[in-house]
Amino acid sequence: MRYRILGGTGIEVSTYCLGTMMFGSVGNPDHQDAVRIIHSALDRGVNFVDTADMYSAGESEEIVGKALRDPRRRDETVLASKVYFPVGEDGPARGGLSRRWITRAVEASLARLGTDRIDLYQVHRPDHRTDVEETLDVLGDLVSQGKIRAFGCSTFPAERIVEAHAVAERRGLRRFRTEQPPYSLLARGVETAVLPVAQRYGMGVLTWAPLASGYLSGAYRKGRGVDLTRGRAAITPHRFDPALPENVAKLDAVEELALLAEEIGCTLPELAVAFVAAHPAVTSVILGPRTGEQLDGLLKGASLVLSDEVLDRIDAIVPPGTDLYRADGVWRPPSLTEPTLRRRPLEERAAAGS
Repeated sequence: MRYRILGGTGIEVSTYCLGTMMFGSVGNPDHQDAVRIIHSALDRGVNFVDTADMYSAGESEEIVGKALRDPRRRDETVLASKVYFPVGEDGPARGGLSRRWITRAVEASLARLGTDRIDLYQVHRPDHRTDVEETLDVLGDLVSQGKIRAFGCSTFPAERIVEAHAVAERRGLRRFRTEQPPYSLLARGVETAVLPVAQRYGMGVLTWAPLASGYLSGAYRKGRGVDLTRGRAAITPHRFDPALPENVAKLDAVEELALLAEEIGCTLPELAVAFVAAHPAVTSVILGPRTGEQLDGLLKGASLVLSDEVLDRIDAIVPPGTDLYRADGVWRPPSLTEPTLRRRPLEERAAAGS
């Protein structure tokens, strides 16, 4: 396993990061099996584990804590978690990136993880309600207190990353060291601005959803039909319904990519992960297996090298910067979600007065 420096922190992390979103009630509820999967990844050179307080409402952090109970394993593992979403009952004082919530959430995460520090603490989504200065200020305090070693952001648009760095410089605050965006063969939009901005600021990048919710695992193929009553397809059928034009485009691209993978002697998932790891901005690719078999399949492709010719052919199938697939849960700014921010009062909309 190759290791890379994480965002100028001096911390060496494996090119593959073990994501644990599928451990717990939403994926694999067997704690012992999930612990075995974590240990298997660690024993095979993966030293980077990513979780979040909201994964299975804290259950994922508890599983990770069990896996890292041995002090030796904990010391050898770079542990990442995230904060933003409310955990437990919803309420006006729960969630977000305020000093009050982050201070409360980090203590809960430390308790579930059974550790005294988190190596990388990430804000899970932007929070338009909280000034980024407050967020950076409290995260810097947590570094000074030794509760976290470094901090980063997740799924931030490029302009939010730039704003955060400008505020940090202007106010003399610690800055985001990493960004965690969705990135895959079908979701290349981050190549336009997010990845170049991360490079500009020397940020580490750990990417998620390399298999595009199963499109690049081989679970969805053209002509096979999709059961829209189960799994992800039941929750968001518009993303998987093969009758919709946008999904036809995904399936067409998948067929071409699968043929390319077969031609070069690898599986489609191996091609998908190797593609993400080949970008110079990417530090680590988050793998999110639910089973040990899935982990084994992904790790088999760790030595796969994609030539310039193969990458050129991928560019011809899905051009750089193109998003055929939009990952679930990607943050959308209020300017898109709040109609009132795009519409003048009715009496002011005409160019001329009546």
